[in-house]
Order: sequence, then structure tokens, then C-alpha cells
Amino acid sequence: MKILFVCTGNTCRSAMAEAILRAKKIQHVAVQSAGIYAHGGEAMSAHAQAILAEQGIPHEHKAQLLEVTQLEWATVILTMTNAHKMTILQAAPQYAQKLFTLHEFATASTKDVQDPYGGSKAVYTQTFQELQQAIDQLQLTEANE
Repeated sequence: MKILFVCTGNTCRSAMAEAILRAKKIQHVAVQSAGIYAHGGEAMSAHAQAILAEQGIPHEHKAQLLEVTQLEWATVILTMTNAHKMTILQAAPQYAQKLFTLHEFATASTKDVQDPYGGSKAVYTQTFQELQQAIDQLQLTEANE
């Protein structure tokens, strides 16, 4: 299974989600992340880096602008918000069958993952916990490939 996490800038939510899932070292799962409006090469936010380090999660990351090749690569595309999902659907409707929000795919919820950008470390911690809980609920079986 190939999972692509997508958010706005690829410096907070999708970057943390990628690191969280990658750290699980699930044999049949490959993971990438990108941002709809990312500035390629930008570092992960300092608070996100600090939280991942505290959790012992490796986190080398540079932001990537979402590209069609990533949409093609992915088995499942998981966005952080419904707005991200709609942006991709409008630009590339051919990927609709594999496009979900993270909460939609993990918990059948329409809830968005809060954006911690510009917030305190406590806000980033809340987002990290939200991501971790949702990722723990993903059904990552080889049958989903």
C-alpha cells in the first residue's frame, strides 16, 4: 500500500503524519507527503520537529509541492481537510476513487485535522496526538492495495 498525506504547506500536518506512519515500519506500506501550496525544500516547522524528536520519531523532511506523479503513485491519498480533498478533486477528478480525508478513511468522520501553523507548541502537540490516533486506526492491510 502506498499512502500519500496532503496538507497545505507540507511543513506541519502531512509531514508529521508521514513521520508517524514511517516510524511504524509496516512492511507493505510506503509513505510520502506533499502540500498543495508548499514551497519546495522548506524545513518542517520547529515545533513539529521538537514534538517528533520528543517521541523518538525520525523526521528528516523537506516540503514538497504536490505533483501529479505522486497522485499516480499513491494507492490512497489522505488529505488533512475536506478543502484539500476538494482542491485535488477539482484539479484531478480521475483520482477520486482513492482520495479521502484522513479522518474519513480512518474513522468515517468528516472532521478536519486542525492546522497548527503559527500556533504554540501545545497546539502542535494536540495536532500530533490527533494524527497519531487517526493513523493508529487506519486499516493498513495488504488487501487494500
